[in-house]
Amino acid sequence: MILAHLANASLAHVTASLAMFQEANSFSLLSMWASMSWIPRGIVIILFIMSIWSLAVMIDRALYFSAARTQSREFAPKVAGALKEGRLDEAIKVADRSKKSHLAEVVTAGLQEFRSFGGGGSISEAQIESSQRALERSEAIVHSKLKRGLGSLATIGSTAPFIGLLGTVIGILNAFQSIAASKATGIGAVAGGISEALVTTAFGLIVAIPAVMCFNYFTNKVEAFDVEMDNSSSELVDYFIKQSHR
Repeated sequence: MILAHLANASLAHVTASLAMFQEANSFSLLSMWASMSWIPRGIVIILFIMSIWSLAVMIDRALYFSAARTQSREFAPKVAGALKEGRLDEAIKVADRSKKSHLAEVVTAGLQEFRSFGGGGSISEAQIESSQRALERSEAIVHSKLKRGLGSLATIGSTAPFIGLLGTVIGILNAFQSIAASKATGIGAVAGGISEALVTTAFGLIVAIPAVMCFNYFTNKVEAFDVEMDNSSSELVDYFIKQSHR
């Protein structure tokens, strides 16, 4: 009888605790937002702004890189054909029509410097060196344009989890302070506050994971574009050298 009574009492206690836990976790995100203190709310707002910013950078870079890739594929054979036939002005016009092409911007700088340096006479070594420096300057400028916004993605990806964790720590502290003030016991007394606190950590991870993945993806794209620009610059310098020996 005594064991049965203890078993029934334990079962009743577990049932009551589960009921309190379910009741504490039956609220929605709106009710969790309403029960948060002003510091976790501010952290959620900061994370929301970071998510919008990272999304804007992702869309901007995706569109920019897609346009650069498409226009460069159309530009490369056209300018190669014009240079092969010795039509320098036509090559520059082709490059000018490809405004978003990373290759076109670099090649245009080299061709314009080459054309403006001398007239129709022999090609000097100084003319080739000046064109090469123009290509290098243009590469640096285009590289900076390609990397625009990627630094913010890296910052968001590395800091968002810690910002979310800060909100969780503050939320848990508030939850335990409420428990101490109300002198409540059991899992139901702490479950609600902890679940509210963990929302900021989850939100921080949701913001950070896509930012890190897209940063790595776009960084690889920039490195591939850098290789293409280096190759195009080298081929153009070789073309100038060949023209000087004719």
